[in-house]
Amino acid sequence: MTPETAALSAGDTAWVFVASALVLLMVPGLALFYGGLVRSRAALNTLMMSFGALAVVTVQWTAIGYSLAFAPGAIIGDLRWFGLSGVGAAAGPYSGTIPHAAFSVFQAMFAGITVALISGAMVERIRFHIYLVFALLWTTFIYDPLAHWVWASDGWLHKLGALDFAGGTVVHISAGTGALVAAIILGRRRALGRTPLRPHNVVFTLIGAGLLWVGWLGFNAGSALAADGVAANALATTHAAAASALVAWLLIDYWRTQQATAVGAATGAVVGLVAITPAAGFVTPGAALLIGALAAGASQVAIHLRNKTQVDDALDVFACHGIAGIVGALLTGVFATTAVNPAGANGLLYGNPHLFVVQALAVGATIVFAAPVTAVILYGLNAVSTIRVSLANEVGGVDVSEHGEHAYDDGDSAPLHGVGTRLGDAVVLSTTPRPRETAAA
Repeated sequence: MTPETAALSAGDTAWVFVASALVLLMVPGLALFYGGLVRSRAALNTLMMSFGALAVVTVQWTAIGYSLAFAPGAIIGDLRWFGLSGVGAAAGPYSGTIPHAAFSVFQAMFAGITVALISGAMVERIRFHIYLVFALLWTTFIYDPLAHWVWASDGWLHKLGALDFAGGTVVHISAGTGALVAAIILGRRRALGRTPLRPHNVVFTLIGAGLLWVGWLGFNAGSALAADGVAANALATTHAAAASALVAWLLIDYWRTQQATAVGAATGAVVGLVAITPAAGFVTPGAALLIGALAAGASQVAIHLRNKTQVDDALDVFACHGIAGIVGALLTGVFATTAVNPAGANGLLYGNPHLFVVQALAVGATIVFAAPVTAVILYGLNAVSTIRVSLANEVGGVDVSEHGEHAYDDGDSAPLHGVGTRLGDAVVLSTTPRPRETAAA
């Protein structure tokens, strides 16, 4: 993303319109991917966190977020584009041959899905309205500054030469780091280790992964901001990395368990898509195959290590997005070549070890920034209002306690709320329909 202004191109504009729609498709894709992995009592809530984040972040992005991320400023942008004032049909400083407004909307989709990724570490535990406030604050104080540092022309990481084609650091490493911190602060789910927490609908998860795969083509190839050779290369590398990671994941599963799971296939594809994101417009398709396979192995190791801890990152957001994002960002510093994109740089493999050092610095800066600020946001929210649902509501299901609805209601009864009687360690829920009530503090 370079600050160039040129005559508008109808073809480039049309492609970015389509790419924006494809990135938007990733939100229901993520909702289904995550929603299928949780228990049925939390499916609706899990889907709602993706949709709710998109809405809240879009409002924030329109009001101040876009200006904070892309307007001039040493550490953060100023508010010259408050409410998207002045962001219209003409080309902007970063939009190249497309309207400034089209660029801002395309970027809004990135911001919306980034904080939604973190919800996978919070499922079945966080109160819904608290999560929406968290999404607003996290986007303002973490995503917007990182986007400015990496993509704005006066961002300090951009000036150092860090390469992030479509969001390896800005999106995935930041979200993965935030998810790990959130999982630690929220604590473990009550049922973890007591009863099996099986995915309630693996079909949803596979469909969601498929939608993410489709949407990711717009996510990465659209980041070229033109219908050109760089976009074509990003399209090819994105698809290749996803396929390579899926195959690698299945091979590892076969080696470990002699089975190929559908959840593993879906997870592998997403890991490959994450890993290629920072590199998509800078590396060859052959390098993409290696990036996808290496990321699959690294994420598998991270999941197994996490399973040995007390951390309840429920849907392994850090292992899949954080670790794969780190692998992708670092390997961009190895495989990037100006033969693919003259606006990029040569990496370690092409005689420039400095790029690898810069990529490592960008990874470290993202983690060091995102982790403590996420903690401050969550502890601050908890000081104002309890962020975790009550035990009764967790056992009864957050779909009912947070939304007053069931994901699979037969329509014949009023919602049942998580109010019950303690019997030892069990909570026996009342089956008497009750008036709607707020979640327990």
